[in-house]
Amino acid sequence: MAFFFRKQINVSYPSCTNISPNAKIDESVKISPFVTIEEDVEIGSGTWIGPNACIMNGARIGRGCQIHPGAVVSGIPQDLKFEGEDTKTIIGDNTIIREYVTISRGTKDKWETVIGNNCLLMAYVHVAHDCKIGNNCIFSNTVQIAGHVTIDDYVIISGASAVHQFVKIGAHAFLGGGSMARKDVPPFITAAREPLSYCGVNTTGLKRRGFSQASITEIHEIYRILFSNGLNTAKAIEQIQQEVPNSNEKDLVLDFLTNSDRGIIKGY
Repeated sequence: MAFFFRKQINVSYPSCTNISPNAKIDESVKISPFVTIEEDVEIGSGTWIGPNACIMNGARIGRGCQIHPGAVVSGIPQDLKFEGEDTKTIIGDNTIIREYVTISRGTKDKWETVIGNNCLLMAYVHVAHDCKIGNNCIFSNTVQIAGHVTIDDYVIISGASAVHQFVKIGAHAFLGGGSMARKDVPPFITAAREPLSYCGVNTTGLKRRGFSQASITEIHEIYRILFSNGLNTAKAIEQIQQEVPNSNEKDLVLDFLTNSDRGIIKGY
């Protein structure tokens, strides 16, 4: 997510754009008509900005990104406590932001909103202030992410879903369409239903990403203890620590459970 800018020499943009001369834009960036780019903006090489997109102060956009028509990146937070502080929106490399996506910059809580590399935000997604989104995430149409949410790598959220403020979603999780995430969603699982519940391990996603069958079986055992043994979370953590062999997957799940502030979703 590093930014390297070549000096802009004889770079011409469509006359119907509104681009601040103080913006730092790599000369290879392609900018369509009716785009607005404010002065405190940096855009990396190979990025394309579609018609009517608005890139506002504080935006730091990486290389090879696509910002589709009507998107608003780094908009002022929809937070009544925001007092105009100098905050940022950081977009990683090769991330695609589709039509009418809105992304708010940070507030003095975290000072930045971050979206990682290789993400896809489909049409009408909203990511609010102070969110931290990992790499390789996919949010389907109209997904709504409230403020201060943390979403780890390789998370997929299906269409028309909403995530409550301060919720955490663990790596490789999959949320079904129309989900309402009010509690934290642990890594490696599929979640759906109302209220949002554990529906099993995200086996298909894990296989696609190269997890071994042994690792997937171990993850199944972790969640059998957590969700199927009638234990509270503290007791389940103790049993997982004692009975499941040490592994990166075990450490990731236990770290997530231990650091959950809102509590986790329930079983079936």
